[in-house]
Amino acid sequence: MSSAADVALVVIAKAPRPGRSKTRLCPPCTPAQAAALAAAALADTLAAVAAAPARRRVLAIDGELPEAPDGFDVVPQRGDGLGQRLGNALAAAGGPALVFGMDTPQLTPSTIAAAAERLSRGDVGAVLGPALDGGYWTIGLREPDPAAFDGVPMSSDRTCAAQRRRLAELGVRVATLPWMRDVDTIDDAHAVARACPGSAFAAALATQRRSAELAPA
Repeated sequence: MSSAADVALVVIAKAPRPGRSKTRLCPPCTPAQAAALAAAALADTLAAVAAAPARRRVLAIDGELPEAPDGFDVVPQRGDGLGQRLGNALAAAGGPALVFGMDTPQLTPSTIAAAAERLSRGDVGAVLGPALDGGYWTIGLREPDPAAFDGVPMSSDRTCAAQRRRLAELGVRVATLPWMRDVDTIDDAHAVARACPGSAFAAALATQRRSAELAPA
């Protein structure tokens, strides 16, 4: 019988750099502050994934990090758009596999394990975790297929709905996971930090609030 430990976990992320990371936080953040929050969110995500049961852990990175995280196979992202990059990252990990971005630092090992356990059951071919902004915080496929992302508009308030339709077109049965909030705006950042007060992300935001008065709207 399959279990959460039979599922590969993939983190897909940009190396945090000013001007390239979390630009929707600017303003009120400066590019350097936004990059610092992105770095903290990535650190929290990697820590949660590292603590969850997994067959394999993969970091698909756009850019370079100062050092590779322990316990992860680090691979470069491949593809022209996010859909292609997601498909290629899942294919590289092999199935079954789940992929996470770096926008949900409130992610916990137990949440990851529950998603992986759901995917490991034989009654579904995919799991999808909706995000409050219309996207999704994770997608998992029992048999990774880059074609699963064909025609799906990314970074849209229609992304999750379009992804579900695409999986239905391919005859893939989908299980829906609990909703989660992505960090896109400064209001999102404050809400997420309140949800994970002991995280690196919450600490980074608190430091910035003290130094730059990044008060919530």
